Amino acid sequence: MPLSMRFSLQRTPYSYLTAQFYDFVNQGHRISLQEDLLILLFNCLSCVGFEGIPMLFDMLLCCGRQIEDLYLSLDESEPIPTDITKDLNIEDFVMRSVLSFIGSIDVSPDTYLLHLELLNFMLIAMSTQLLSGPSPGPEDVNPFIDAAMSQESSLVILVVRKLLLSYITGPSISLNSASYSIYSEGSQPGVLQRVSSAAANLMLLPFNFLVSSSGEGSRSLLADCSLHVLLILSHYRKCVVGNEPITDKSNDTTASDSLLKGSTHFSDNPYCKALERATDVEFDRVDTEGNAHAGPVLRIPFASLFDALGMYLADEAAALLLYSLLQGNADFLEYVLVRTDLDTLLMPILEALYNAPKRSSNQIYMLLIILLILSQDSSFNASIHKLIVPSVPWYKERLLHQTSLGSLMVITLIRTVQYNLSKLRDVYLHTTCLATLANMAPHVHRLSAYASQRLVSLFDMLSRKYNKLAEMRDNQMRLVKGNSIEGNGLADDTSTEMHIYTDFLRLVLEILNAILTYALPRNPEVIYAIMHRQEVFQPFRNHPRFNELLENIYTVLDFFNSRMDAHNTDGEWSVEKVLQVIIINCRSWRGEGMKMFTQLRFTYEQESHPEEFFIPYLWQLVLSRCGLGFNPDAINLFPVDPPSEKQSDYEVSSNGHVNGESTKHAVFVEP
Repeated sequence: MPLSMRFSLQRTPYSYLTAQFYDFVNQGHRISLQEDLLILLFNCLSCVGFEGIPMLFDMLLCCGRQIEDLYLSLDESEPIPTDITKDLNIEDFVMRSVLSFIGSIDVSPDTYLLHLELLNFMLIAMSTQLLSGPSPGPEDVNPFIDAAMSQESSLVILVVRKLLLSYITGPSISLNSASYSIYSEGSQPGVLQRVSSAAANLMLLPFNFLVSSSGEGSRSLLADCSLHVLLILSHYRKCVVGNEPITDKSNDTTASDSLLKGSTHFSDNPYCKALERATDVEFDRVDTEGNAHAGPVLRIPFASLFDALGMYLADEAAALLLYSLLQGNADFLEYVLVRTDLDTLLMPILEALYNAPKRSSNQIYMLLIILLILSQDSSFNASIHKLIVPSVPWYKERLLHQTSLGSLMVITLIRTVQYNLSKLRDVYLHTTCLATLANMAPHVHRLSAYASQRLVSLFDMLSRKYNKLAEMRDNQMRLVKGNSIEGNGLADDTSTEMHIYTDFLRLVLEILNAILTYALPRNPEVIYAIMHRQEVFQPFRNHPRFNELLENIYTVLDFFNSRMDAHNTDGEWSVEKVLQVIIINCRSWRGEGMKMFTQLRFTYEQESHPEEFFIPYLWQLVLSRCGLGFNPDAINLFPVDPPSEKQSDYEVSSNGHVNGESTKHAVFVEP
């Protein structure tokens, strides 16, 4: 039933935006609850034209607390609908209407651009987060995203499902302008058709530089935008004042910080919960056990989602979605682990790590954490060594033919450690790589010759770094007498770094020990690599941190060296002959004299305040890809480099170019 509505303006700023809203309603337009804000928004956009869009959105964002003074009221003569309350504030009404459209209306050629523009509107409405610091606080004002959090669970599930389906299917349309007429066939256009036409007119311009010669978009903008909106919604944390304390494992530096965290807490995020509780449309473990779900459940096709993630994992946002699902959704993690085509996910991950210099450090971290989460499962570690990859065209240093996925994973992780050692020098990255290798070690099966060589070379590389630090420490200690204060400081720093590399070396020895203890008969190439480079272990044989681990390695060396000495051969030893002797004697290996160590198993635990990493990271991704430009001086969420040449505000010509160059939407946010 259409309703006539009016705005009750209380201390509302006399901005152009509110004037457009007010004038539209008071002109006598009658709008239904399902279409109200959509029509309202696009009529305002069509009134101001493309040049006014940045100003329109800017004023929408910059109302700040004052937007709370704008309410939507029903005429007293109108009956109150069951799904709307009196004096509903405008941000709740806007987000309910937008989310209802996204969740209930299917994407089609007629609605594609409208869906896309509404998703862009949501990004802009939620971008008030840019004005806050990286750690959410109770004073932060995010009216639109808070309104999205307050929606009913049934609507939340519909929205999350539609956003995921849009990402999975990647719907796109032909951008041939001839296929879009301003009005429908007939005498008068319908309301939604006018809205769609307005959206088309507004969106066609920024699409121009993304269109291929065939008239098709190079990739689905709707899929990308859907993913960005979903990630921002699911990672949002609302800090509220209450009696429930924040769970914080970090050390508080000041009494005031401790007091603040003790008096505030984070409210539940319904979008995050919906994503974590999503189940496969083809299989529901809870249902098979006879337990009914409490409330509506999000059901999505895990198979299609798996394939879509594998196709787009080179994109950082896709890696974030995969991480969120593996870390938070036990059903999806189990689904991934039982797939027989794990190369669908692992190959793009390994390729991205191989090209680490071209990737951001944050993306490298996320991909490594994904591998660590997967390596916690023993069946995963066993299955990746049974899956043979015919070729690896992106690996340039060596031709890899018919290598196992497990061997390729070992090679790539070691290469990442080497890259980190020379470039990033990040202890956390080292630890994550080695932890993943340690989880894999007891399950290694027929590790390739190249992977085995790289594993021993990893110990050699870290040992040379350790020896260099030891030499530096000795030199600094000799200089302490000349400058005790400065010398002591340098020596302490070097000693700390030496301690770190001591742990790394021990972890590599633990990895080798796990292979020799639990999987020696299945890995003759590992034995050959250790025998071939056995001199690299000698300097550490009497080291107090390494001697027990090296005893096992030398037990293996003594066994196979004695077999080599006892074997008569004509002529020189060749690689093939040595390997043949090793393979034969692996059958008689019984492990006598080996000391059994506790099998290492590393697990991933998310930090106590993940929002401090994810929220800034997500918004950096969104701003780099969504085509929306914000005033860098107003962004407090993360550091922003000032532009080399600042254009004047809203300097957009009719053909969408600034000074001859293609431009993006410009939205300037002021604190």
